[in-house]
Formats: sequence, structure tokens, C-alpha cells
Amino acid sequence: MNLQEIIIQPVQPGEQKHFQSLMETHHYLGALPKIGHTLWYVASYRNEWLALLSFSAAAWKCAARDQWIGWSYRYQYDRLHLIANNSRFLILPGHHYPNLASRVLALCERRIAQDWQERFGYPLLLLETFVDPQYFHGTIYRAANWLYVGDTRGFRRTRQGSRQGYSSTPQHPKRVFLRPLTAHAQTQLSQPTLNPFYCHGAPKIMLTAEQMRSLPQFFADIPDPRRKQGQRHSLATILAIATGAILCGMEGYKAISGWAQDLGPKARERFACRRRNGVRQVPSCTTFRETLIRVDPDCLDRALQGWNAQFAEEDEGLAIDGKTMCNAIDEEGRQVHIMDVVGHESGLCHTQKKSLPCR
Repeated sequence: MNLQEIIIQPVQPGEQKHFQSLMETHHYLGALPKIGHTLWYVASYRNEWLALLSFSAAAWKCAARDQWIGWSYRYQYDRLHLIANNSRFLILPGHHYPNLASRVLALCERRIAQDWQERFGYPLLLLETFVDPQYFHGTIYRAANWLYVGDTRGFRRTRQGSRQGYSSTPQHPKRVFLRPLTAHAQTQLSQPTLNPFYCHGAPKIMLTAEQMRSLPQFFADIPDPRRKQGQRHSLATILAIATGAILCGMEGYKAISGWAQDLGPKARERFACRRRNGVRQVPSCTTFRETLIRVDPDCLDRALQGWNAQFAEEDEGLAIDGKTMCNAIDEEGRQVHIMDVVGHESGLCHTQKKSLPCR
């Protein structure tokens, strides 16, 4: 076989069922559904399929990868879209030729950044993959010049009902391999301010436990405009959660409410959420809307100036301004008022917002 004649192309819609069937039959982990941004590739020789590859969203957490990049945890969630995970790689039975796997990986590396840009609207800087040493040694990745940067801790993602988390005990650690797609990938991912060319959506930062606990204190002296009858949540907690949501990229009452609902027990405690029947409750979408409409914008602005003085001088991503009010249309088409509270992050892009809970 002449390896120079191998071609690699994205799987076409009419080929996806066959791709999944082969992956389910021959890959030891089975097939993966398309969740989020995913690209499937097929490598072929004279129209015969030789290998299948799947690239999908990067892992949220990976200590070995994060240490190699050297980025701050506060901003890594704003840059994960620049990494794709090689979640499946299958050489089909009967086609285990010398150097085939490294050739296929090299062909993928040459085109995936452009394919990703065309399909999803932003480029890639880095590829990652996890190799289970119970079955493989990562030889093909080493041969293709991928970097071995360490092992995972062995915790795997789990889901209990509507909540996601990680297993309480480690399973089998996997080897972590990385492949930079440009010479400056590590620098771009780790620098304090992300180049606007690589931005996608709104900035998605993380708040520390100290910041979450301190937010309600800044709103403690604001006069409560609500009637006392029927109050279930303190004004300070409502404003603190709304501010945290906006800092983490939310825009609009439904987005703020959804972010609040995703808060875990520890985060709810830090925001001083009221406990009811043993569970800390968060405000509803209606509560956020009715409260933010009525709160005094001057008092709100003074409170946020105090926040800026304490936290934003060293981290511009935490700067927030609550004085200006503007009109906006909510998702159901009604005219409402909403705080014009915008994080002023130097050099960062500000477009549509995406949900990311601070845990």
C-alpha cells in the first residue's frame, strides 16, 4: 500500500449510519453519539475505508493538560473551545499496516483546524486524547509526534438525575497526549488576555469560593424595594446570584435563572441561599425579573463600585457596572427592563452568552 495515496475526509450525512455501525462493532468502547461540536473522519485508500476517527469537545478538567498549558483556572473554561478531543480512533480489521495510523493522524492534523473553522465558526489550537494503558501504550500517538504530558487522576464523569459530577473514587488512570496545531498554541492558551481572533461567544469565567461568599455582602445595605409579604429570598442573595451569573456570561432573566438552577449545594451555601426542607433554594426567573426591575440603580452601582475596588483592580474580568438601565425584549416578546451590567474585559469579545455554572 502506498501511504501517500491515503485520503481523509469528513464523514458525509449518508455515511454516518455506516460509520457508527462500524465503530460500535469494532471499537472496544463502542460508538459515541454526536454531542455538541463533533467531527467524524474516514481514511480511505482507493475508495476502501481503512480507519475512522471522532473529534469532539475537550474534557472540562484534566490536570496534566492544564498544567502543560499553564492557564489560569479562572479563564480555562473560556478557552476549552480551542481544544478538540480525539475521542475515538479505529483502524478497521484487516488494515493494520505499518505506519498507517501515524499517517492518518498526520492527515487529520493538517485539515481539522480549517474544517472546524468552517463548520463551527472558530479555529482549533490543540488536540488531546486519553489512552487507556490497560489496552494500549500510545505508540501511534508518539509516532505521530503527540506529546505525553502525564496521566489522568482516574475520576470519570457521572450523571445523577439532572446533575453532572465526577465519581467519588478513582477508576483507571489514562495517559494524556497532546498535539499542538500551531507553534504558538501553548502561548495563546495561557496568556492573560485571549487574542480576539480566538474568542467564541461571551467570556466564560469562574468565580472563586471567596468571591461567591463576598458578593452578598456588597448588597447588604441596598434598600429592598419589594413588599415584605411573601419574600423567600434576601435581596442580597438575589443580587449576588444575578451578578455572578452576568460575570460568568449570562444575559437575560432566563439565562440568569438557568445559571442559578445549575448551582451546586456548596455554591448555593456561599451565596447564602435560604434553606428549605434541607435543600438550599435559588430564586425563580420571576423573582429575578421583578427584583431587578425595582432595585435602585444608583444604590446598585455604588455597591458594584465597592466590588470593583476590591476585586477588579487586579483582574479586569471581574469589573462590572450596574448604573445604566436599558430596555430589552425577553424571549417571549414582552417589553421588560434589565440591568445593563456588563463585564469590561480588556481585549475580550462580547457576543452571545453561554451557560457555565460556577461550582
